[in-house]
Amino acid sequence: MVDKIGGVNPLRPNVTMNVNNSQNQGVSEFSKVLSEALKNVNDQQKNVEKLTDDFAMGKVSNIHELIVEAEKASISLRLTVEVRNRIVEAYREIMRMQF
Repeated sequence: MVDKIGGVNPLRPNVTMNVNNSQNQGVSEFSKVLSEALKNVNDQQKNVEKLTDDFAMGKVSNIHELIVEAEKASISLRLTVEVRNRIVEAYREIMRMQF
């Protein structure tokens, strides 16, 4: 048998959400996710700087670990820049729309 499709919130189907509250919550969660992602990228960059300094001082003898971490940080930074570029382009596209 085909089951009936539930509401937006299947755990509480009889609850109606206020549009402003859901929009504010969405913005808040998006900014939280974005902030955490930027913090993670920054932490990776700092970790690579520390590993590089340690390697230069002779504290780290495993260069493979340094190279792998540096590449991870580089990929994360490139991804972050690309996401930023896409967000800016989407914003520009929305601004060009005729209402």
